[in-house]
Amino acid sequence: MKQQYSTALYLRLSRDDELKGESGSIGTQRDILTQYCKEQNLRIVGEYVDDGWSGTNFDRPNFQRMIDDIEDGKINCVITKDLSRLGRNYILTGQYTDIYFPSKGVRYIAVSDGVDSEKGESEIAPFLNILNEMHARQTSKKVKAAMKTRFLGGAHYGAYAPIGYKKHPELKGKIIPDEDTRWIVEKIFDLAAHGMGAAKIRRTLDEEHIPTPAWLNYQRYGTFAHIFEGQPESKQHQWTTANIKTILSNEVYIGNSVHNKQSTISFKNKKKVRKPKDEWLIVENTHEPIVSRELWEQAHMHINSRKRPIKNGEMQIFAGLLKCADCGWGLRYMHNNTTATRKEKKCFFCTTYSEYGKDKCSQHYIRYDVIYAVVLGRLQYWISQTHEKDDGELLQRLLKSGDKQRAKENASAKKELARTEKRLLELDNLFAKMYEDRAKEAITERNFAMLSVKYQKEQSQLESKKQELQAKLDKSAQDTDGAEKWLSLIRKYVELTELTAPLMNELIDKIVVHQAVTDENGSRTQEIEIFYRFVGKID
Repeated sequence: MKQQYSTALYLRLSRDDELKGESGSIGTQRDILTQYCKEQNLRIVGEYVDDGWSGTNFDRPNFQRMIDDIEDGKINCVITKDLSRLGRNYILTGQYTDIYFPSKGVRYIAVSDGVDSEKGESEIAPFLNILNEMHARQTSKKVKAAMKTRFLGGAHYGAYAPIGYKKHPELKGKIIPDEDTRWIVEKIFDLAAHGMGAAKIRRTLDEEHIPTPAWLNYQRYGTFAHIFEGQPESKQHQWTTANIKTILSNEVYIGNSVHNKQSTISFKNKKKVRKPKDEWLIVENTHEPIVSRELWEQAHMHINSRKRPIKNGEMQIFAGLLKCADCGWGLRYMHNNTTATRKEKKCFFCTTYSEYGKDKCSQHYIRYDVIYAVVLGRLQYWISQTHEKDDGELLQRLLKSGDKQRAKENASAKKELARTEKRLLELDNLFAKMYEDRAKEAITERNFAMLSVKYQKEQSQLESKKQELQAKLDKSAQDTDGAEKWLSLIRKYVELTELTAPLMNELIDKIVVHQAVTDENGSRTQEIEIFYRFVGKID
């Protein structure tokens, strides 16, 4: 007696597949599968549609609903237009077609690819799955490249425009100042430029009942209803310090577009991860600014110079600037009077070393007076250079120095990228070999699943690393504009006799302290690298 099949039609379409037109549409898939079932006398018991879902992950709502119905015994046949509709992750697709469906007694059919498990294992299916994943990988690259092109062209994408702006009524991806709310942004920057901190600005806006961005969006679009419905009137102007800091740090208000703040781990893993600031894509002068450059600089001069005093009331001018060369953490300031000599002792230690000991990092000890003298000496040197050298000559020196440093960093990144890509290729070959071994039963199902998970995890980590390295290579950390900005800042000083917090934060980005080295004669040497704002490390 011929087996009766309770058949599920599985239909999937991602946003990228839509670009192909009608051949890949949900309606076309439905027509093909319905006609096939009619010809083969397969009884359709359910239709499962994931419209707008990527094939690289299997956490799709209707796919999981279909799996639940298989577990409940409602389905013993699954049919798709082709293998790519089932999925574009060749590891997981293969696990469903080669392991899960057979273990549950489920017949699987991919009509266009000629795959039908009732007719035996398909030797071509594993290779089709690999090709489908390669297609997904290439599509992901093309989409990212297209988005980057749009970003470089000044496009802005997001559910809402930042407060102070609104979306252009006619041009997609463009924003224009919103005359109803721009005054709020102008007020925040004006208060900051007059020395008011974020916490005090928050209290001022709250006291003056100035509406929050969330309340404005609720009023205009009805969003965030769950936040405001049934809440007291005070909720409408309940700003947070984080709100203020976000606005003050957003370059959109000086006419720049900022992108690549976060990205997915890989084209398979859609989890969002925060990108370091030096990997952000900043495109200048893409729209009308709300805040002038002068007001922005004035506000940020106060923000950068507002450092927390240490316990005895002394303002620590190096706060936030000193970094450990090995672990990257900041250096911890220590200030006390020694009992034996009754002399004041000021110094810095690596925070990681102080917290976790020598197993995690070394001391990186340096005296306060030493680091003070080094930094003061270098700044005095550059100030003298700005008044003794021709501007063009000095500018070329800065650019050449920056190029040298960038070339060194890029060379290291390129080597690491080559190693990463080589290992990814090795993993692709390993997966292909595993499928061959599984098809020949040269490897057990348990070992196949275990190795698949292991290699997939490594592949995901390597893809993330590859993206980070590529982004680093794509970014230009040094340009003429940056050198000119730094020169204009340091040129303001004619004579320098002491260091102050505002001065340090205006001119210096970070100071990297290396572990001291003592030679066989007992001489102690220690490398200190100063990275200046806009230009980085210069010789």
